[in-house]
Amino acid sequence: MCLGLPGKVIEIGRDPAGVLMGKVSFGGIIKDCCLAFTPDVRPGDHVVVHVGFAISRVDEDEAARILAGLEAMAGRGPADAPPAE
Repeated sequence: MCLGLPGKVIEIGRDPAGVLMGKVSFGGIIKDCCLAFTPDVRPGDHVVVHVGFAISRVDEDEAARILAGLEAMAGRGPADAPPAE
């Protein structure tokens, strides 16, 4: 299973090798992310990032739904998990 987190693109540029990169905010934590797979994004857009790569663009509502789901899961530990079927 892989986990992608939504973030907001705040700045776009290129690294010394010419790769499209961006500064992406994850709740105020800014990380450099590769935007090569999402070349159409613009500052203000939301992207889903997996291991430093933006893998898709999502609208603000979808980003909020993803974060809400992750926050709901964060409160569940092994003792709270439903039984496996």
